[in-house]
Amino acid sequence: MEKSHSPKELNPSEKDGFQKQVEEKVKRKIKARQQKKSVWFGLGLFGLVGWSVTIPTLLGIALGVWLDNHIPNRYSWTLTMLVVGVSLGCLNAWYWIKKESRHE
Repeated sequence: MEKSHSPKELNPSEKDGFQKQVEEKVKRKIKARQQKKSVWFGLGLFGLVGWSVTIPTLLGIALGVWLDNHIPNRYSWTLTMLVVGVSLGCLNAWYWIKKESRHE
């Protein structure tokens, strides 16, 4: 088990590195709060997330329809590929939201 160190227990060089990391994060947060984000930014992000889910979903449906027509199966390829497309789309949207939230 690793012992976690409080800032008082760190040696001077570790304390300086830790202090620099904290200062950089504080500066980034202050800068992000000072920047006014317009309604257009929110709508753009909303659109990006929407298309991030929509495109893989539609591609999954198209692939499923094609598979249903060319490879008959007891189960529906369209529904299977729909689920796969929505899942990939949600992962993609999560990635973009995570990426945008890091900039703040």
